[in-house]
Order: sequence, then C-alpha cells, then structure tokens
Amino acid sequence: MRDFSAPGRSPVYAANAAVATSHPLSTLAAIEVLRAGGNAVDAGIAAVAVQCVVDPLMTGIGGDCFALYAPAGAKTPIALDGSGRAPAAATPEWYAEHGVAITPTSPHAVTVPGAVGAWDLLVRQHGSRSLSELLQPAIGYAEDGFVIQQRVGWDWQRNVARVAGDPHAAATYLPGGAAPAIGSVFRLPKLAATLRRIAEEGPRGFYEGPVADDMVGRLTELGGLHTRDDFAGARPDVVTPVSTRYRGYDVYECPPAGQGLAALMMLNVLSHHDVGALSDLDRLHLFAETCKQAYHHRDVLFGDADLARVPVEHLLSDAWKAAAHGAIDMSRAQPPEIYPEIAREIAEERAHKDTVYLCVVDRDGNALSLINSVFQGFGSGILAPESGVLLHNRGLSFRTEAGHPNSVGTGKRPMHTIIPGMLMKDGQAVAPFGVMGGHYQAMGHVELLSGILDRGLDVQAALDAPRSFAYGGSLELEGGISDAAMAGLIARGHPAIRAPLPLGGGQIIWIDRAAGTLVAGSDPRKDGAALGY
Repeated sequence: MRDFSAPGRSPVYAANAAVATSHPLSTLAAIEVLRAGGNAVDAGIAAVAVQCVVDPLMTGIGGDCFALYAPAGAKTPIALDGSGRAPAAATPEWYAEHGVAITPTSPHAVTVPGAVGAWDLLVRQHGSRSLSELLQPAIGYAEDGFVIQQRVGWDWQRNVARVAGDPHAAATYLPGGAAPAIGSVFRLPKLAATLRRIAEEGPRGFYEGPVADDMVGRLTELGGLHTRDDFAGARPDVVTPVSTRYRGYDVYECPPAGQGLAALMMLNVLSHHDVGALSDLDRLHLFAETCKQAYHHRDVLFGDADLARVPVEHLLSDAWKAAAHGAIDMSRAQPPEIYPEIAREIAEERAHKDTVYLCVVDRDGNALSLINSVFQGFGSGILAPESGVLLHNRGLSFRTEAGHPNSVGTGKRPMHTIIPGMLMKDGQAVAPFGVMGGHYQAMGHVELLSGILDRGLDVQAALDAPRSFAYGGSLELEGGISDAAMAGLIARGHPAIRAPLPLGGGQIIWIDRAAGTLVAGSDPRKDGAALGY
C-alpha cells in the first residue's frame, strides 16, 4: 500500500478488462474498443495507431513492432517479429567500398518499416475487428487534431534538432520554426491521408503504390539503397519465443534479433541470490554487475538469428549462468568478459531509444504485450514529403564490419532494443509487461519483475521505483536512489552518475485469478494511464 500523504499513483483494479499505455488518448482508444466488444488485439492495435499520431517522437507507422500474445487457454504465448529488414543492396562490402558510416539521420539507418505489416497480421489472425475500423480513431486525431501532452511536448522540444535538419520534417513538426506548445492542438493531415489509404487497401497501401513510392523516392534522393521491391517484400514473422523460469514463473521474450534474451540471462544470474533480502547498495551493485555481463554478451553475440549464429541455448544454460554468477564479487565492480569457452570461440570467430509500449487484457483473458518504435526521438528525422511518414533509424544498430552477427546485410534485421514481455505460470498468462527506454529495456524488465517477485511491490510501486543502468561505461542512477547508496557504489568501483534523463517508462497488467480481478500500472515517467472496467 502506498503512502497516500505523498505524491504517487495507485494501481488500477478492474473486473473485466484493463489497458495500460504511455498516452491517455491511446488508453482511451483501447478502452472504447473493449467496451464496444473488441478483444485485446483489437484494442491494442487501435491504441498503438493512435499513439503513432499523438506521440510522433516515440513511434509511428514508419517504425517497427514486436508483440507477445497469449490467447486465453494457450500454454505459451505467440511471438511476432514485425521489425524491418535492410535493403537488398546493403552489404558490408558496399559500405567498405564507399566509405559510408551509418549515422542517426542517414538514409542508411532506415530499414523497411515493419509496424503496419505486423498490425495487419495480428488483426487478421487474432482480432475480431477489421484493420480499417481500428485505424479510425488515429485517422480522426491526425485529421481533426490532438492536444499535445506535457511529456510529449517536453520530448518534442528536446529533439527539435533532429527534425530541423530535414526540410519536409521541419515544415511538418516545427510550425513557425519551433516545437508546438504543450497544450496546443496539432494536426497531421498528410499522415491522416496515408492512414486512410491503409484502412482502405490494407498493408499494400503502405508497402506498394504511392506511399511506398514516396518513401523510396525520398530515401533514394538522400543516397539510400532502398527499392520498391524491398518495400513490397516486407513481411512480419511469427517466431518462437525464448523463456526462462524465475521464482516459479515463466518469463517469455521475443528471440534475437531482439535483446529480450539478455533480460532472461540476467534473471538467471539473479536466481542465485535472495534479492529481496539485500540492502539497497548490495542490490544495485548486483544489478550493475549482472547487467554489464549480459549486455557485453549481447553486444558481441546478438544479431538476426535467421541469418547469424546466436548461441541462445548456451546463453540460457546452467553452465553460462554458473559462470556469470561466479564472476560476481559483491565487494567490488569487475569488468565484463565473454565466457565460458564456447562463447569465447564464437566471439573470436566473428572478430569482434525511443519507443511506446502498451498491454491489454480483455474480458475473456486474452493478453497482449505490444511495443512499437521509431528508435531515437523522431527516428531518422527523414519525412516522406507526400505521405507524411516519418522514418525510423533502427538500422543505426547495425555494425558495418563483416563477420559480426549484427553486421548489416541483405534483408537482415538489426539487433533490436524494443522487447515486449509476458509472465506466465502453470500454462496461464499472469502479466503482459514492458519497459521502454532504448538499451535500458532488458534491464528494465529485470528491475520491474524483481520489484514484484523479490521485493513484494505492487505493480505500480514496481514501476515507480527508482532505476539504475550499468551500460556504456557508466552506472546511471535515477534521483530516487540515495546519495549514500551512490557513494557506496562509487567506493566499490562503479562509475556512478545521476541519470540525465528518466530511465524509460513502462506498463504492466497483473491477472489475479484468485481474486478474479486485473491490476494495472502505468509509469509516471510518461503521460500515460492505466484504465479498466
């Protein structure tokens, strides 16, 4: 129970259905679909389409999508990979020959957007409404206007430079040369027309015809390698999720090229410890050491598992878990290393952040965990001028050196940071969950689940709890972590700093079968809301 005399949020309790997103209009759209008889997939697609309009820095139809869907009665969730592929002409040899680097605003950072195809597949296979019907709320907001919320407006102001560099994006997103004011009404008429075309024609209205021609034309103009065939050949894939067991629950993630495997690796290491009994200092130290190890392996070994060897079974094995656990010194920070020997051999052989997440549980117990992203704020900043499609920059994650599992290649998907999660027990869904925040997301899954399963926090308190992230040569600590804990971490050798920005956002819905209720939470770091009825 939270302290009601202090600022904070309570979890939302519901008897029938619940939604949690990072934007109030997205949550509202999902609730309206549910109350009209739609299922979890219907509600989720309506919600994410709305957010692609009202939160354009974080997501859009020019981005990618992943989902885990647990139909009522299913023993394991269905995993969907809706990430885009590199153009056919994109090879390490081409980049080496032309001396081209993949930069955040380069057309080479743009892979073929996968979100629209993923939405269509989810709706066709698991929805009860048409994609056309579910896009109508988003079309309405794009056409008639929406009010800019506080966090969206703050992010918009921080990312002005990204869209200022593209004349078409600047004309659209910087009216009068500046970010629109918080609380003002904003419209995206060209995007509305494109959404209407998709509603009428399905994904062909995006991947073929005038919209595709517009995207390819703009990318080609900037020196990109994309062709109409690259767009016409786009397709999402139903894939086999990866999982591990933690505190009696089964945790499911999408497989590589996503980074969900890293979250499972960290949970496996933490299973050796009584995390709930640790002091704040010891817990933060343990999280940092575990995080560094898993992310180091991620950066060396992860890539598109269809086109590269990713040792999934080994990284989830007892041998790797034992080695990783054994390398942790609870009194001192240690540098990460690749181990055991099989992983070392793989590494030697190979030579070498912005998102929205939402979850829905409907009256029948179907549970959807869905994430959609343009990667960095405003993605690549490249806008297709006639269709109003802002293109992501997920290809920035690629390496250009040959031989690395995440090297750029024909039709290849880059290593992805966006990861939906699903918690299950005894063959039943317990909680769709997710945490946003670029590279932080795998660590975010661990901190959220550990808060609930190790520390006994309710879903909202677990989302509210201050976060930490050891990556990129520093240990970032949110402001809620005490100065004493920070000093203790520095004394143990951690390069601890205060996080310059909030570490992500997040949502979760807990299915309490004993009580017959749903308990939903939405992260206060964003504008979002959890609602239920």
